[in-house]
Amino acid sequence: FFFFLCLDSSLPHLRFERHTILSADLFFGKNLKSNNTKMKFTLALSAIASASAFTPSSFTRTTPVAHREAQSSALSMKYKVAVVGGGPSGACAAEIFAQEKGIDTVMFERKLDNAKPCGGAIPLCMVGEFDLPESVVDRKVRKMNLISPTGVEVNIGDTLQPDEYIGMCRREILDKYIRDRAIEYGAEVINGLVTGIDIPVDHKTSERPYTVHYSEFTEGSNAGVAKTMEVDVVIGGDGANSRVAKSMDAGQYNFAIAFQERIKISDEKMEFYEEMAEMYVGDDVSPDFYGWVFPKYDHVGVGTGTVVNRPAIKQYQKAIRDRAGDKIAGGKIIKVEAHPIPEHYRPRRVQGRIALVGDAAGYVTKCSGEGIYFAAKSGRMAAEEIVKLMDGGKRLPTQAEIEETYIKKYDGLYGPTYAVLDALQKVFYVNNGAREAFVELCNSKYVQQVTFDSYLYKRVQGNNPLDDLKLLGETIGCLIKGYSIAKPDAEFSNPVESKKRI
Repeated sequence: FFFFLCLDSSLPHLRFERHTILSADLFFGKNLKSNNTKMKFTLALSAIASASAFTPSSFTRTTPVAHREAQSSALSMKYKVAVVGGGPSGACAAEIFAQEKGIDTVMFERKLDNAKPCGGAIPLCMVGEFDLPESVVDRKVRKMNLISPTGVEVNIGDTLQPDEYIGMCRREILDKYIRDRAIEYGAEVINGLVTGIDIPVDHKTSERPYTVHYSEFTEGSNAGVAKTMEVDVVIGGDGANSRVAKSMDAGQYNFAIAFQERIKISDEKMEFYEEMAEMYVGDDVSPDFYGWVFPKYDHVGVGTGTVVNRPAIKQYQKAIRDRAGDKIAGGKIIKVEAHPIPEHYRPRRVQGRIALVGDAAGYVTKCSGEGIYFAAKSGRMAAEEIVKLMDGGKRLPTQAEIEETYIKKYDGLYGPTYAVLDALQKVFYVNNGAREAFVELCNSKYVQQVTFDSYLYKRVQGNNPLDDLKLLGETIGCLIKGYSIAKPDAEFSNPVESKKRI
């Protein structure tokens, strides 16, 4: 067999990479292609041995191979991790992998200036936990105005401490900051679109690599160049329409369509939204979600979403603009955005050495529709657990190990949050009567305290049995009242679209 050693001009030593090893028949019979763009020259060394002394290469066998030794010499080979997606989930995963010297980290992102359609709210705990600077947060929201279907308004926020707030961000700013930090740690970024992944049949029992197919783009060109790369571990952080999820047969999930317009309003009108965000409920703005007006740096994000009646999303968007009324009147729409949002976990989040994080895994909460924090947290958790399992780059993790660590720990931490918010959505977002009750309940200081503490610190709150019992009685009373005053919801039917999954 032949060994091809590549000399990297940026390093003073030879680096032995797995994707440069080819068998003799491949060398003589096919064109040699290398994915290493830094290669300056190759040195072919032939080894001739007797049949009795020959040992098959561990890279071509289909049974589990022995784990490699730690990287202690100049002549070494590293496992390669591909992180697909450069949003919060992918970037937070990449920065963990990039700090591990025994692992090569490559991050794929198609749109490096991407501004994903998103309300942009992040909890206070994320700022400290992910070491985010003040420059990433456009506005610090300390007040929330809730408006019921009949126009009843409830202002909440009195329970917040002076140093507590909800951060409002633009995704293009937040994502770039975390992605740049991953690059500083050593992650290689490829401006490319992953189109598919070849998965070996025995990938769960061998160390055979995955082949990532992607189109690489250069600045100023819309046409990508088709390329491939062999990698050992794949992290899928490529959103709701995840190509990684499709390649690994992760299964489908139901989804919402989120629609948002960025509207530039006058400085005088922006003063109202200095520390204020608004949330509108009613079947006119969404039959199963809510409409919002969230402040950004110099404009507001106005949007809505729905699962059950996606074809009518533009109708609901017009309604939220109408409901906001004079507060955004005369504003100029500077950007229109729409994007699918997952409604529940993927049926399979790990296959072999491929793991899903963020929206690709389905980590968006019901009721609030929050996903940024859970994307970042899942990316970081998955990477931290896999790095530990890889033991300094000496071995590869198994599917069972990833499920026992990353999946089990994530579900243990946040499973209760998803369950509670799912239940709340099923109770309070089903019709206008329930929505009226929801807004009235938010007058309760106990409800406000529990809601903000749960959101800001990502812990399910509410451990006062007496107050919880009292709240149950108030909930029943508010529901009875709400149903008595609310108008019936408009009827709609979309039997084909409602069955669509991604």
